[in-house]
Amino acid sequence: MLLTEANSLEVTAAPLLGVADSEGFPSPTQWEAARPLRFCCDWQGKHSDPQRETEVRLLWTPETLFLKFCARYRTITVFPDADPNGRRDQLWDRDVAEVFLQPHRADPWRYLEFEVSPNGMWLDLAIAPGEKIDLQSALRRRAVVHQDKSAWIAELAIPMKCLVSPFDPKAVWRANFFRVEGPAEPRFYSAWRPTNTPEPNFHVPAAFGALTFATPTSK
Repeated sequence: MLLTEANSLEVTAAPLLGVADSEGFPSPTQWEAARPLRFCCDWQGKHSDPQRETEVRLLWTPETLFLKFCARYRTITVFPDADPNGRRDQLWDRDVAEVFLQPHRADPWRYLEFEVSPNGMWLDLAIAPGEKIDLQSALRRRAVVHQDKSAWIAELAIPMKCLVSPFDPKAVWRANFFRVEGPAEPRFYSAWRPTNTPEPNFHVPAAFGALTFATPTSK
């Protein structure tokens, strides 16, 4: 079960049952199998803002980890330009949803970072002390803004082989989820698991929660 409490310590990805849609993403019905995780407090767990709530759902297959962000917003600020494939360095300087993943727990200071913006730009990085390396993950993404609902939705399809090989659904990963919104400081930096740093800082692996993978139930 994927917990909805913002102060929970664990999140679970549900198995993707059936065939993905024509674009290779889960259908709305399939996404419903993953119960939502929601957060709307800042990186210190304070200043709740329901109008900037972020909902996250996760699904998995042996080949792909799927993430869906549904982000309520007050304003949208995005870059107008990116690489031809949509990748954009420094994407965090505009509005983004982010996930940090740590499949290998032996080195707590090595993890992977994925970001997506309301207009579908993306960024993937391998993080280590003093390093931010282009992961070249071959992720796929799609995004849409619903102005009538003041919300934007983004989906990521991340190949498992860029995360871990071989994939073991019994393994427990570490993870955290974040959001940034606003054209200028003070911007709104929100987190699922608060990092509790004096200034906004998402790069605190000790604050990550556990990510587990549910297995299909037999009937």
